Amino acid sequence: MLAANGLKREINMQKITPHLWFDKEANEAAKFYTSIFKDSKINSTTMLHNTPSGTVDIVTIELLGQEFTLISAGPLFKFNPSVSFLVACKTKDEVDALWEKLSEGGTALMDLGEYPFSERYGWVQDRYGLSWQVMFVGEHKINQKITPTIMFADKQAGRAEEAVNFYATVFHGAKVGDILRYSKGEEPDKEGTIKHAAFTLEGQEFAAMDSARVHNFTFNEAISFIVHCEMQEEIDYYWAKLSADPKAEQCGWLKDKYGLSWQIVPTIMEEMLRDKDRERLARVTEAFLKMKKFDIEELKKAYKGESGA
Repeated sequence: MLAANGLKREINMQKITPHLWFDKEANEAAKFYTSIFKDSKINSTTMLHNTPSGTVDIVTIELLGQEFTLISAGPLFKFNPSVSFLVACKTKDEVDALWEKLSEGGTALMDLGEYPFSERYGWVQDRYGLSWQVMFVGEHKINQKITPTIMFADKQAGRAEEAVNFYATVFHGAKVGDILRYSKGEEPDKEGTIKHAAFTLEGQEFAAMDSARVHNFTFNEAISFIVHCEMQEEIDYYWAKLSADPKAEQCGWLKDKYGLSWQIVPTIMEEMLRDKDRERLARVTEAFLKMKKFDIEELKKAYKGESGA
């Protein structure tokens, strides 16, 4: 049964977690990622039935102390490098070991080698199309091993600084850190736009960058960020602050004004979806599929089987 005070999250109370959309490979990818990153594990698996995508697998994993959610929900969206994950490594051997595993069956976007910003670095799309940057950081202190990196490309190019400042006004515990800007002569990127910016939301590190080069991709629902909320007031707050496209509002999902996807999810629903009682799970699934913004009280009614849910 549900705990009286809702779900107590186990991964250092991580407020924001990346959500990765696969066609059918979520379970396979979860095993792959947890096999190559040290101190990693699969935390939970859930199967939902009778969704618009049919039967859906949801897997939560922990990689290097950070939580990710993977879902198999059909071939609707494809990963692209507009969101990548930067892995900070203390040794060059660690970089090489990760590169060997991640590049197997994948595609190098920036070859493994020496660059002005790192003696050992590479950017790769793995066998599933997910993008990783693997970087030797030497003596720099590592507070967070994996940093989601958001690239503002195509029509969003040049908006990274605006977006970082916007997110810092929305989320608590926010801080804008070091900013590296493009200089004159680095066209097509405009002088003064963001080559790399570090920022913190809810105590978690992120990075942002502009790229005015021709990429033919931008943000889509393949990668979204879940914001875990304890109370309805939190859900209402983040929904009002972030949602900028009414057409994208569905099942707790929204798109912000830059096209980046977020999911505003009550923690109590996550516990409901791990219930082994198939009837309760089916009722909750049916209820949330009808919602745009999640309603905690209605979800509780569905879970309990109360009339009117």
